[in-house]
Amino acid sequence: MELRKSQEPLPGLAVPLILLLLVSGSRTETARYSVPEETERGFFVANIAKDLGLTREELSARQARLISEGQKQYLQLNQHTGDLVVRERMDREELCGQSEPCLVRFEVLLESPLQSFRAEVSLTDINDHAPVFLNTEIVLKIPETAMPEARFLLESAQDADVGNNSLQYYNISSNDYFHIHTRRRSDGRRYAELVLDRELDREQQAEVTFSVTAVDGGSPPLSGTALIRVVVLDTNDNIPEFTRSLYKARVLENSSQDILVVAVSASDLDAGTNGEISYSIVQNSEENLQTFKINSETGQIRLKKPVDYEETKSYEIDVQATDGGGLSAHCKVEVQVEDVNDNAPEVIITSVTSTLSEAAPPNTVVALFNVRDRDSGENGRTSCETAGEQPFSIAPLAADAYALVTSEGLDREEVSEYNVTLRARDEGSPALSTSKTLLLRLLDVNDNAPMFTQEVYTMVLKENEPAGTILGRLRATDADAGKNAHVRYALGAAPPGIPAEASFVSVDAESGIVRALRALDYEEVRGLEVAVRAADGGSPPLSAQAVLRVVVRDENDNAPVVLHPPPGSSALAGELVARGAAAGELVAKVVAVDADAGQNAWLSYELAKATEPGLFRVGLHSGEVRTARAVAERDAARQRLVVLVRDRGQPPRSASATLAIALVDGFSDAFLQLNRVPVGRQQPEVADEDLLTTYLIASLVCVSSLFLLSILVFSAARLCKSRLRPRLSPPAAHCYTDGDYVPGSEDISGTGTLSPAFRYEVGLTTGSERSEFQILRPVLAIPQGSAEAGSGQDEGPLCSSEPRSVGAAALGTPAPPAVVPPDWPVGHLVHA
Repeated sequence: MELRKSQEPLPGLAVPLILLLLVSGSRTETARYSVPEETERGFFVANIAKDLGLTREELSARQARLISEGQKQYLQLNQHTGDLVVRERMDREELCGQSEPCLVRFEVLLESPLQSFRAEVSLTDINDHAPVFLNTEIVLKIPETAMPEARFLLESAQDADVGNNSLQYYNISSNDYFHIHTRRRSDGRRYAELVLDRELDREQQAEVTFSVTAVDGGSPPLSGTALIRVVVLDTNDNIPEFTRSLYKARVLENSSQDILVVAVSASDLDAGTNGEISYSIVQNSEENLQTFKINSETGQIRLKKPVDYEETKSYEIDVQATDGGGLSAHCKVEVQVEDVNDNAPEVIITSVTSTLSEAAPPNTVVALFNVRDRDSGENGRTSCETAGEQPFSIAPLAADAYALVTSEGLDREEVSEYNVTLRARDEGSPALSTSKTLLLRLLDVNDNAPMFTQEVYTMVLKENEPAGTILGRLRATDADAGKNAHVRYALGAAPPGIPAEASFVSVDAESGIVRALRALDYEEVRGLEVAVRAADGGSPPLSAQAVLRVVVRDENDNAPVVLHPPPGSSALAGELVARGAAAGELVAKVVAVDADAGQNAWLSYELAKATEPGLFRVGLHSGEVRTARAVAERDAARQRLVVLVRDRGQPPRSASATLAIALVDGFSDAFLQLNRVPVGRQQPEVADEDLLTTYLIASLVCVSSLFLLSILVFSAARLCKSRLRPRLSPPAAHCYTDGDYVPGSEDISGTGTLSPAFRYEVGLTTGSERSEFQILRPVLAIPQGSAEAGSGQDEGPLCSSEPRSVGAAALGTPAPPAVVPPDWPVGHLVHA
């Protein structure tokens, strides 16, 4: 390979080599040479001696040498021949990147006399880099409503070469829907737009796949390929629209990262997800992606790293707005970098206090500080202020010296500490600022009294709870801190004229726990109310008062007490029920009370024991004893019922009452019904009374006739017997008393549920002293407490001492009913 000087003319130069005019000291013109990049070591560039008009001997004698501008020596001068050759391989992309032209500058220095000559070597690009797509797969979402000739911006391929060796055009593989169009930017870079040839139909083909190739202009050309995957979206008929197609912004050099550069904005008339817009930066250069970032929701473009005016003066960013349906729009953002004041002021704290009393008056000094700026002039002139609304201000003391003072009163309970931000700003254009934050804590003063969480505390105590039982807890808060917020509790004094109830409860001074001092009985004390006091530990102490109400809750500690039948009765209770009584007949009523309250005093009655199960029933809540069915002839004449009275407490308590009931023959149903009309029920109608009277008269006539006939027959029989055999002594009379029915039960005579009672005794006609039955006549019962009742004499059991004989009743003839006067009170019947 022949080593020779490049004869290729450079852009803007008339000749490849400009001969230098020798002058004393140095030359005013620069020699320019051209060398391809990546040339091997020893490549001949030019003959310096020839270009300078010197012989080889002169060049060697004057000790000619090269002085490079950089630290690395890429060229070498042969002092004996004057040849300028390549010393190190030079990579144009590494040295200059995308900048054109790429120059390597040096000086030729001669001694005796001292002379210097400026020269530079232009590195010409060779096609040593192929275009490269950063993403090997490009996904495009295109709606099926996209019209033919619609254009879609593709990500650009990157080619480190320049000029003709850089990326020149794009092409795509064969497909039925798209062709590609290569366009050129203002900076010379080329990018591709995908053009739709015909409408897409997602139902026919949901995805279209083809490849895109970027080709440079080298010889031979190099290329890079990526896969394009077009996803066809369903209908979304509104494309996002940017408010402007071109946004221009300026950013200061050395600006910190995350600083807002510009905010782009697009709108979409669609609703829902199709109207939700997402912003992104379309990759058109790797440098843009490394320098800027965009908020996908707000469209704010910020710096990812500081920019330098000396490196890049402007940026061109492609921004894409895509809605939820996949439609997108594009705009351009041009960012100009400005070279401005790049030294911010400094805040130097000379004195500061970290704590301050909340009672400090205004103009109290908090900190002393200085503000300095290394700049000069307007850029070095500073001002200082506090950030936000806080009770502090800055007072100037001298040049660049300031004091931070309080501007108003402080309250620790509102704000316990402050982050005071001091902001210093210079007067450069644009101005730079620096902030410093001071932490200031406020010391507490006892300026707040305790506050109870409630004005009235209501606590519930079960009766009979032992002394020391915890009722609840009082709670008071104090907005102060430390000792000033330490709350102690105590009972307050009772108001004048009201008995002190503090002996019932106590309050723990530290915890506020309320305890009972003794057991309370709900039946004696149902509640109490005392005053309580909370005081803090300040000096002087502050206090507050509240009311403590203690409600005593009833417990089931009292069993029911039976009032009727009375528990102190000397005789057993007795009731008469006719044999023919129908179901539902009222027999008696048990009355009981309970000293407790609420459901503990709700009583229920039930039949615990009965001589004849199923004959009687007791009202669950009324205590009324009624016949459950009609009384039959087979039922025992004496019935004993035990009624259990139970409350609804937990556990329940109970009492019992015993009733003695006699089933009586010989009384008409009408008479018993008349005497057992419940209280409050109306008397039968007059027509019913007349009918009943007629029946009674007819019955009396029949019974009297049969009775007379029976007497005659009986007398004749006796007369015959007396003649046939000696007369026998009569048997002892059988007598029934009230005690024969239900021993051990309570006496309810005279106090039953059917008003004042009637007592009936047997009356005999002439010659009937030996009859088994006697006709009863009503006798009004003597009220309890009257003179007759207080005599203490008892009529005793009603019985016959004569021998029994067969009478009308023995023959099955019903006894005549007793007629009760209408003005007699209804009562129960005592069997005689």
